[in-house]
Amino acid sequence: MRNVYVVTHAQSLHHVKKRVGGWYDTSLTELGNVQAVKTGRFLDSAIGSENAELFSSDLRRAAETAEIIGRSIGRPVSLDSRLREMSYGEAEGKPQIWFRERIKPRPVDSDRLNHRVYEGAENRREVAERVDAALDDILERGAVDTVIVTHGFASTFLVMAWMCVPAEYMGYCGLPSKPGCVTKLHEDDFFGNRSVDYLCSTAHLEG
Repeated sequence: MRNVYVVTHAQSLHHVKKRVGGWYDTSLTELGNVQAVKTGRFLDSAIGSENAELFSSDLRRAAETAEIIGRSIGRPVSLDSRLREMSYGEAEGKPQIWFRERIKPRPVDSDRLNHRVYEGAENRREVAERVDAALDDILERGAVDTVIVTHGFASTFLVMAWMCVPAEYMGYCGLPSKPGCVTKLHEDDFFGNRSVDYLCSTAHLEG
């Protein structure tokens, strides 16, 4: 049996300043720090093994979330750039209105996996392949409980990779995500079946 808890980083400055994220590197807000503390407390109560491991994107908003969680669960953080959000190229750090006005829509009948929404941006295939490789390496370590702190769009590819969906079939995937939410992935002992026990839960942030 093993569990993977996928955490979307808590609220970041780019959220409140309405800036495009991607690889644009910003820290947590005051609310984001509170969300991270609550997430850490929740995970400390949810994790049942002593050999839990904690991994995170190396971007500040994720790494700061992971450090706070790590203090709650008593585990160090391993940073991995492959867990980053999709890069939006020239759009990163730009106002959201700039983003919406200049985004390159997918041409009719185009290959969704290879479409780039901005110059210098990653495509879905590239994100899927790097996230898949990161998850493979993490799972090979054999921890019973693993926490992975990542980003909104990247979390979709993590869940799809967990369910063994090949990158070439991720052209249409899209799952909900909110700052500080937790998704629990589970693999049973007997058949090795993989499930999504809950998706984008924010109950721990209430109150």
